[in-house]
Order: sequence, then structure tokens, then C-alpha cells
Amino acid sequence: MLLRIFKGTVPGVMILIIITLITVWIGAFVKLQSQFSLYFDLDPMPLYGILGSIIGTNPLPGILIVFSLISLMAFLMVNLNTSLLFINERTFIPALIYILLSGLFSQYQVLNPAILGAVFLMLAIRQIMDSYRVQGVAYNFFDAGILISTGSLFYANLIWFGLLVFIGIALLRSFNIKEIAIAFTGLFTPYIMAFGIYYLLGKDATYLFSLMDYNLFEKPSDYVFTRLNLAVVIFAGLATLISAGYLLMTMNIKKIKSRKTFSLLIWLFIISLGVYFFIPSVSVEIIYIIGIPASYFLTHFFIFAKSKLIPEALFAVFFLLIMLTQIVNIVSVI
Repeated sequence: MLLRIFKGTVPGVMILIIITLITVWIGAFVKLQSQFSLYFDLDPMPLYGILGSIIGTNPLPGILIVFSLISLMAFLMVNLNTSLLFINERTFIPALIYILLSGLFSQYQVLNPAILGAVFLMLAIRQIMDSYRVQGVAYNFFDAGILISTGSLFYANLIWFGLLVFIGIALLRSFNIKEIAIAFTGLFTPYIMAFGIYYLLGKDATYLFSLMDYNLFEKPSDYVFTRLNLAVVIFAGLATLISAGYLLMTMNIKKIKSRKTFSLLIWLFIISLGVYFFIPSVSVEIIYIIGIPASYFLTHFFIFAKSKLIPEALFAVFFLLIMLTQIVNIVSVI
């Protein structure tokens, strides 16, 4: 019943999603955690450091910014499918699922570089997919490279997702050395500019290397999962894997562009998992990135699964678990 309500595209569904967004994030405003309590705030990447110095130590502006970014991500999630229609149905469910996933770890419901990186990554994915069937050289890969690299000046680990640009070239284009070259150029350009600015300001340009080393390879304090957190993560993980498996079984009946879009998202999911498990500096903040493909996989399963009972049950349990997480988060500070 709950899933059936959110499947619609009438204005009332948008209002329900906005109410869900407020509900999921109200705990962050009640708790008002300090935005400088996380490891990447100690020696931030250059652009994230500038943002931090602008908003100061008051956590409220940071939470307002990240709340706005989650709203923007919800819009971008829906807009990507509306433009490419790779799910083959117009729906607001990707936005809803992403909003729910954003409330999974209350400690990270503050301004953090991962959500900033996620916005740049979404814009880069759009650029990559816009290269499909472009005549001649597709300069979209230059734009995608610049977006990912610029995002990594907020969240260093976004740089690993530069692989997605070259995967996009392999998936969408015939071999063209120029496109590979412009992709590399796009990825390097923001860092060349950053080094140049450091030099012009008389700062030690090598300091940027130390920032990158810290933000890429320094191991943060291990995130302590509560029993509820762990239960929701296991449930969401299993639901996502079931959805991904269902997607793979139905890929051969989809249109070419839909297959390629989902293939890119599958690679995004794989890279996200690899980064989480093998890069020491990555913690659960990666949820803002892994939530992108997971939201689309789950949406596809919820809409097209032949059995209506299983998607309804999975969605209802997931929705209620996230709400329970927020209730516990609010109660803990009352």
C-alpha cells in the first residue's frame, strides 16, 4: 500500500516526498552536531576548506547547506531518468529512496564533502550519457572529467570515480584516442589550476600533495554501528543486491540506451563498493554516492517486479526502519 502511494506522479506525491525529506532530516536540526567533528574536517581538501572557513563553526548553516544539497540530489535523480527514461517509467521513487538513504547515518547528517562530491558526480554522469550518439568527438568527457576532478577538491575520494569517465567511453563510443585524451585533460585541469593558484598566492604547492595523501589514505576512526544501524544496512544491502540481480536478469530486453545507462550505474556501484572496502580513508559517508545506483536499482525492482507483495513488503520495512532510525536519533538528545 505504501509503495503504491509513492508510485504515482501527481502533485500530492511530491508533497509526501517533501514531508519525508523534512522528517528524515529533522533530527539533524534538533541535534545540531558540530560539522567539524569528522576526520575530513581536520585537514580538508582546498575547496571544502574554503567552504568551512566561510560558514564558520556554527553547525546550522552547514546543515542547511547539506539539506539543500539533498533536495538538489533528489531533483537530479528524477531529472536523469526523466531525460533518459532508462527505467521506462516516469517516477519520483529514485528521489524518495535517496532521501531515505541519506538518513541512515545520523552522524553524517551534517555538512560533509561526500554529499558535495555526489552532486558533482551526478552532473558528470549526465555529461557522460549525453555523449551517446554524438557525432564526431564528444567533448562531454572533458566536462565530466572536470566535474569529477573539481568535486574531488571537496571530497578527495571522488577522484577514484574518474574511472567512470573511461568506462563511459568504452560503453558508449567506438575507440577514439582524442576522447581518451580530453577525458584525461578534464581530470587534470582543476588540479593544474589549483597548483597554479597556490603558486601565485605564494603558498607551498606541495602542501596540496599532503592534503591529498591525508584525505585519500589516512584511516579515520571506525564508524561504530548501532544494532539498529547494522540491521538497516544489512536489510538495505540485501534489498539492493536483490534489485541488482533482477536488473541483470532483465537487461537483455531493454533498449540499447537503457542498457548502457544501467551498465554505467552498475559500474558506479562496483567502484563505490571497491572504494569503501579497499580505500582506508573511506567510511560510511560513501552512502551519499553509493545511494545513487542503489536508488535506481531499487526503483526498477519496485516498479517492474512481477510479484507485487515482495516489493511492497521490502519498501514498507525499509521506510519504517529509516523512520525508526530518525526517532531514535531525536530521542537520544531529548
